Amino acid sequence: MISELLLPEYDEEIKKTRAMLERVPMKSDFKPHAKSMPLGKLAPHVAELPGFGLTILTTPELDFGKGSRERVPFESAQQLVKALDVVAAKAREALKNTPDKAWTESWKLSFNGHPIFGGSRFLAYRQMFLNHLVHHRAQLGVYLRLNDVPLPATYGPSADDTMGF
Repeated sequence: MISELLLPEYDEEIKKTRAMLERVPMKSDFKPHAKSMPLGKLAPHVAELPGFGLTILTTPELDFGKGSRERVPFESAQQLVKALDVVAAKAREALKNTPDKAWTESWKLSFNGHPIFGGSRFLAYRQMFLNHLVHHRAQLGVYLRLNDVPLPATYGPSADDTMGF
């Protein structure tokens, strides 16, 4: 079953994301460049991204221009972790229950009817959610480094968290 193969990867990526969010400093306006997203927007975005995975797994499409959603606030590292844990558990359950047939179904992302993505649910899950999560988590790592916050190990030890190496 496809979902059974994806669950260990999902669990690892959520674990790594959690470790990064645990270290977020409360500097909401910090950004490394004028064109960069401020930390107060990036960190909550990282925390809420499993909700996007949940949407991909449970709906045939999403139009960002229709409806509204409640954004995760930027209150504390603990609050960000709690927000991640809540939505990650829901997304994990949906992932566990996604039948093989559903992975080949079409999934669409648009903004006010203008296409952004169209492809299989599997491709949407991997590109639009999981790779997206890893991308923004890496950005968050740069923000932490620039604020002298020790980085957790991700795909091996970091210069700060050597895990005994």
